[in-house]
Amino acid sequence: MKMKSIVGLLIISTLVLGSVLYHSKEPVPESSDEAVKSYQLSNGMKILVIENHRAPVMVSQIWYKVGASYEHDGITGISHVLEHMMFKGTEEHPAGEFSDIIAANGGEENAFTGQDFTAYFQKIASDRLELCLELEADRMRNIIFDEKEFKKELEVVKEERRLRTDDKPTALTYERFKAVAYTNSPYRRPIVGWMEDLETLTVDDAREWYKTWYAPNNATLVVAGDVLAEDVFRLAKQYFGQLPTSKIPELKSRHEAKQYGTQRLSVELPAKIPYLIMGYKAPILVPEIVGTEQEQELYALEVLAGVLDGGDSARLSKNLVRGQEIANSASASYGMSARHETLFVLSAVPNDEVAIEVLEFALREEINTIKMQLPDDKELDRVKAQVVAAQVYKQDSTFYQAMEVGMLDTIGLPWHIKDEYVEKILAVTAQQVQQVANKYLTDDRLTVAVLDPLPIESNVAENTKAAVSAGEQNAQ
Repeated sequence: MKMKSIVGLLIISTLVLGSVLYHSKEPVPESSDEAVKSYQLSNGMKILVIENHRAPVMVSQIWYKVGASYEHDGITGISHVLEHMMFKGTEEHPAGEFSDIIAANGGEENAFTGQDFTAYFQKIASDRLELCLELEADRMRNIIFDEKEFKKELEVVKEERRLRTDDKPTALTYERFKAVAYTNSPYRRPIVGWMEDLETLTVDDAREWYKTWYAPNNATLVVAGDVLAEDVFRLAKQYFGQLPTSKIPELKSRHEAKQYGTQRLSVELPAKIPYLIMGYKAPILVPEIVGTEQEQELYALEVLAGVLDGGDSARLSKNLVRGQEIANSASASYGMSARHETLFVLSAVPNDEVAIEVLEFALREEINTIKMQLPDDKELDRVKAQVVAAQVYKQDSTFYQAMEVGMLDTIGLPWHIKDEYVEKILAVTAQQVQQVANKYLTDDRLTVAVLDPLPIESNVAENTKAAVSAGEQNAQ
């Protein structure tokens, strides 16, 4: 966001969203589905509309197909820095005016950068639709790159990195874990960027990144709420239709290099408690496998994560936290929606006097138990009931209805997976859960990271001593 980054995002729901984009100078709705209507302008920009007339409010989001996974070594963090610059004004609307106008009209606005996308949004009364589109169209191609403003925002990003990563032992450990877990995947780079790269970024880097990726043919407008699709399309054509396109670089398909055996790393930092992360390389959903047996494995992996970590009755909480009492906390996570291969992650914090090796052994035992013994029906029923409930509750949020559509479209996934999600989760069997555990949770896919705490007191003492020494030298 302007002051935040979102590292990861998995949003799936049961909305019916099938559509085919129509290309012409005067595009018309191709999808008449009650949940989503879609259009495409002659310059390539997509418009997706979700009509919801329960309240006189709406959400407007612009999604750009660019994020940390598009970057290369040397300019890491540029997508996030550019997100900050998008609030620094145009000739028409000087720095700060965008936010002031939205606030004066009773709305909220912000932005976020992910691995595979950057998005900007406004939540506002539905009769302010035109205002939002006018402002977004202006900054899509007309941002001013002032050297002083760039340097100021760069320092803001550096401080953000210090506060959220460098000064947080668990966050820094997780960042280094990903850098080792992935060999050639762009996901090994942090969204906020390496500090060493941030130190060398220039305003020209941001300007070129903007010129390349911020264009109508690389963007999707999503509007959800108390609006009429015809009005959204008409206004989108008015404000975005004449914007010039950009030559978008052709991206080659990327495949993670083969791993040979378990990878391990130890991160030594001043910290109060140890921290353990275990990540297994896992597949993602791509259009080519939709409708195949391989796709069913991904839903089984989601259920597997739920069996391990889905509330107090899940295995990690029941066995490690409350049963053996060796973990203060333990979790499992997996998400199938991404552009590149992902990780099935287990993490845990040991209780006092519990060795990290004991905790790792216990996590491995939980995996091995599933590999050898089928989960019971009660466990699967619990996970599936949670999925259904979560999908129902999501429909109360217009913002997340728009978010899931924008995210899926931006990473290149077909929308119809949304209305199949619950059905496919409900169809997962205990045998499938066991099969994916045996296939994907193996040592040759595993990376283990350990936060090995250093004494905090000694670090403080060393810093104090260094500061005193520096002061004495300056005095001389």
